[in-house]
Amino acid sequence: MLVAAIDCGAHRHEESFVEQAADFVIAGAGHNSLVTAAYLAKAGYSVVVLDARDEVGGGASTEEVLLPGYHFDTCSTGHTLIQANPLLADDELGLYSEQGLTYVDPDPVAHVVFPDGEHFTMFLDLEQTLTEIRRFSTADAAAYQRMLDEFEEIKSVYGAWRFTPVGYGPSLDESLSRHPRGTLWMRRNVMSAWDVISREFESRHVQAFMTWMAFQTAQPIDSPGSAYLAYSLVGGRQRRSWSIPIGGSAALPRAIESVLRSCGATIVTNTRVTGLVVEAGRCVGVETDQGEVFRASRGVVSSIHVKSLVEMAPAGLWGDDFLYGVDTYDEGISSFASYYVTTEEPRYLAGDTTRSAVSAGWAAWPEDVIEFARGVRQGRIHEPGTFLLFATPTLVDRSRAPEGGHTVKILSMAPYECPNGDWDGYKDELAASHLDILRQCAPNLTESTILASKAKSPLDIEAANPHMWHGTIHGGDRGLKNSWSQRPVPGWAQHRMPIPGLYQTGATTHPGGSITGAPGRNAAIVILDDLGTTIPAVLGDT
Repeated sequence: MLVAAIDCGAHRHEESFVEQAADFVIAGAGHNSLVTAAYLAKAGYSVVVLDARDEVGGGASTEEVLLPGYHFDTCSTGHTLIQANPLLADDELGLYSEQGLTYVDPDPVAHVVFPDGEHFTMFLDLEQTLTEIRRFSTADAAAYQRMLDEFEEIKSVYGAWRFTPVGYGPSLDESLSRHPRGTLWMRRNVMSAWDVISREFESRHVQAFMTWMAFQTAQPIDSPGSAYLAYSLVGGRQRRSWSIPIGGSAALPRAIESVLRSCGATIVTNTRVTGLVVEAGRCVGVETDQGEVFRASRGVVSSIHVKSLVEMAPAGLWGDDFLYGVDTYDEGISSFASYYVTTEEPRYLAGDTTRSAVSAGWAAWPEDVIEFARGVRQGRIHEPGTFLLFATPTLVDRSRAPEGGHTVKILSMAPYECPNGDWDGYKDELAASHLDILRQCAPNLTESTILASKAKSPLDIEAANPHMWHGTIHGGDRGLKNSWSQRPVPGWAQHRMPIPGLYQTGATTHPGGSITGAPGRNAAIVILDDLGTTIPAVLGDT
């Protein structure tokens, strides 16, 4: 049997091959699979982590994509949602206390400019935010306060649901049925974000801001089941802002990597998993693009996108029902990004003055945003509704750029199939149109302030990280048909796959994408349960 050569947790060495065995092989090194691996390593199991990229992190990556010294978060930037995960809230792996992971909460939280030139700023101080809303509607300020209060009452229920594996606790409806206002939220669970926003707010500008916030996970705001986003994204930002990791988004996976190394785990990069090794009906390892085989005595943990995973073993091993579930799994909306090295931070229009913000955007009118999302799914771009998020983390983290320089990222969405037939020829044109809008919002960003730039189409995003299937960065749609016990396939939502010995984590599992660490920790709970133990027992808390 051919087995892989490794170097005690470092990069793969081509010149010498030694036999390697492990209790668990982890296929993929995104932040979720690293979390799973770390809990398993803490439990005393030997772990080998494989990833196709140069460094661990997946969507939590920070790279020099343009000029030396300018470090871009090439996918995720804000880590707000993971702050509620016991992984960080209780510092279970010592990422704060032992590894030095540090976050900063920027203020202002966000600044948007509307199509008519008006603007709105969200501050960490609630009263300042309410004052901004009152410029448009006193009633909407009251509605905003009411939404925050209602979210505060219920967020612990949703938090417990998010950070609990499917079947390891009550369903969301069961938990809500025990809450004094649970029936209210049962209704909201099947409503859309637009149902909520259009009902609660009267001002067109406030509606546009709330729409911009609710759409940030690329979940169409008119999709059933998206209503919670209108509460959670705004509520989380109002409380914590964007939770920017010092040193870049990669600071999180690098801290987990350090935990893994301290536990004796092996991390092998530049190695893509291409197949599953199945013997006597059980997954016992993986094959790589180098023809190597990594064997696991206890199990294989995958964060490979489920659409690709099913191609790595014969169809008969998965079963027709599972394959149907994967075939009908909605991959979601593809992303488009562009990156700029600048000599100035964007200074956004704010009436008679300008304002800088780590997070800013173009807040299109709600009806156009709805049409934009529909168009992307249909292979076209509705330009008036283009979603744009502008990120400038160098405002609060000077370690990411040389003195006086800044990194600016523009995040949007686009069809996987290029509307003009050729992404290589069209991506720069589309990026230029996004830059034009940014310049309308921040006129100081002239040609002379931009030192370098790069655009990434959905195809480029997928090529850089195969887990981002079809250029989607959230692992799949999170509407009703793809959530909770439906994710990724009904009957297979507990991280155990149809092939014994194979587990799945990552954004295609509950509760989905974004930097939450929830799929990783949830998978660890399930695997440790199968091994007869728990996270508290592993950590010595019981």
